[in-house]
Amino acid sequence: MKTPQDLVAAAKAHVQEVPLAEAEAAIREADALIDVREESEFAAGHIPGAIHASRGMLEFKLAGNPALQARDVKVVLYCKTSGRAALAAASMREMGYLNVKSIAGGFDAWVAAGKPVAKPELPSFG
Repeated sequence: MKTPQDLVAAAKAHVQEVPLAEAEAAIREADALIDVREESEFAAGHIPGAIHASRGMLEFKLAGNPALQARDVKVVLYCKTSGRAALAAASMREMGYLNVKSIAGGFDAWVAAGKPVAKPELPSFG
């Protein structure tokens, strides 16, 4: 029986991971930056400009968004440490997407490098 780590390793063998040093350039060149973490993780902070599509709903969100349906759309994915993003990228490849990358080290590496983080504005009730 395969472990989750086995599945991630297999996915990473077929996915283009972008080193953190090249992540900002890859994001600028992409048509979409997708955060595949859970909603609560996204709400706590995310890479500026990212759209949210949790790993469990990614395929459905892609199918439901006309702007993301072209198979040559350039997408950069990320999650907390890069495992879910690798699985998501592998799934997108199976769907026929041609230009999918993930950020090596994920959001944790992004934050550790001191890169900008967006947080939703909460309403003030004072």
